[in-house]
Amino acid sequence: MTILVTGATGTVGRHVVDRLVAAGRPVRALSRNPENAGLPDGVDVVQGDLNRPGDLSFDGVQGVFLVAGLFDPEHATVLARVFVNRAVAAGVTRIVCMSGAAVTVQRAGSFEMLHAVEQIVEDSGATSTHIRPGEFAVNKLDVWGESIRKEDVVRNAYPDGVGVPVHEEDIAEVAAIALLQDGHAGRAYDLTGPEALTHRQQAAAISAGLGRPIAFEGLTFGQARQACIKAGLPMEIAEYVLCYQAEYADEPPSVSPAFEQVTGRKGRTLAQWAADHADELAPAT
Repeated sequence: MTILVTGATGTVGRHVVDRLVAAGRPVRALSRNPENAGLPDGVDVVQGDLNRPGDLSFDGVQGVFLVAGLFDPEHATVLARVFVNRAVAAGVTRIVCMSGAAVTVQRAGSFEMLHAVEQIVEDSGATSTHIRPGEFAVNKLDVWGESIRKEDVVRNAYPDGVGVPVHEEDIAEVAAIALLQDGHAGRAYDLTGPEALTHRQQAAAISAGLGRPIAFEGLTFGQARQACIKAGLPMEIAEYVLCYQAEYADEPPSVSPAFEQVTGRKGRTLAQWAADHADELAPAT
């Protein structure tokens, strides 16, 4: 069956495409800029925008990887309803929706839109599976990448706050399995990394993955916010990230067994993630 991948050039979607291609399945990849997609040969890359779902074609598509609220969170539910209704009317029978762990935690102000999109998918009549990743390890490229490249140091507030960052490959692997195999209907998979690590330990894990010493320096909330802004994050995003870290410091997240239950093996460690991104974290020259 042809599988449509939304967000196909994104952090997770690109890996979903790779896994589907490796499995020999026809893939249609949705991209705003197909000419710059850089996806594998044989992938049907089509121009499209989730903000204009009425313009999309689902001819021949039976499965969909849907990223909830990808471009327009404010109107995500309306857009998702149009997208899902058109997809099912055209013959789509399986939808894997990537939302977030906030839906499971139900943290006020951060889960409502994602939960609403999940409900639209569930009510569509198609077989549905929800993928709910927690903290993306790849976000550390934005928050810590510059200081690692230039100074071999990680600076962060809440040195002993715990996180369980998940490798984007693990998210994509579970999504692809749910798209390709039966037995995942009606399931919601919370995805984390395989280790609960303090920020100090995360710096040490990245050091191990890169094979060079990476120091850790603790910051106050204000200093950490300024460091995030200096690294290029808008102020509201910097505060959003730090508020999550503050909450994690008081209510540490735990390791989810979902990845191992689905795949039969442990997830990729933060050290492995760092090794996989060694080029992006190489010393600045």
